[in-house]
Amino acid sequence: MSISLNFKIIGQGKPLVLLHGNNEDMNVFSGQVESFSKAFMLILVDTRGHGKSPRGDLPMTFQTFSDDLQRLLDKLGIEKPSILGFSDGGNTALTYAINHPRNVDRLVINGANLSPCGCKLSYQVPIYAEWLLMAILSLFSEQAKRRKEILSLMAFQPHIKASDLKKIRSRTLVIAGDCDMIKDKETRRIAQSIPESRLLILEGDHFLLKKRSLEYNNAVLDFLEQA
Repeated sequence: MSISLNFKIIGQGKPLVLLHGNNEDMNVFSGQVESFSKAFMLILVDTRGHGKSPRGDLPMTFQTFSDDLQRLLDKLGIEKPSILGFSDGGNTALTYAINHPRNVDRLVINGANLSPCGCKLSYQVPIYAEWLLMAILSLFSEQAKRRKEILSLMAFQPHIKASDLKKIRSRTLVIAGDCDMIKDKETRRIAQSIPESRLLILEGDHFLLKKRSLEYNNAVLDFLEQA
């Protein structure tokens, strides 16, 4: 059963969809909105089960999130937006661009991974440990059950084949921090597998968009506005 995603449109110009990460909402892009909306019509989206978007009854997978995005774009009459996906939002953006290669103008992938193994072990072990704790607590708590489901997206997903990235036809910018929670070789594998892509490694951790917003925003806008 489809749901109605919570979304917000800010600015005018070419459409740019912003997809947030795990257990976040559209507000994670608060440091980008003012800068980006001067040049683009921003479509900020709360992913299914996040923020103010309902959970619905479909599986919480990146394929489901991709399908949700297509329904929203159809509803808005937007045929070929650019997409920026951060973290889990990057996984959704990759899945969408694989499924709909002709429907994406430009693609910015920030801190995405192809599988759970793409995350550094020092981050993945605590994720598994918290998931196990929530699995036990979910027997007694709806809040723990929701947290377990959200954690499952990082603990057991995504499952994106590097070979499928060759289907992507958009000019793509792949961004990560030099101290990111995503393995460097995973980020480079993504960039190397997308035909029209370039790689940008910035100084910082996973949350470049918050901690190095000026440098981050300038790099993204420079890429999106190139002829």
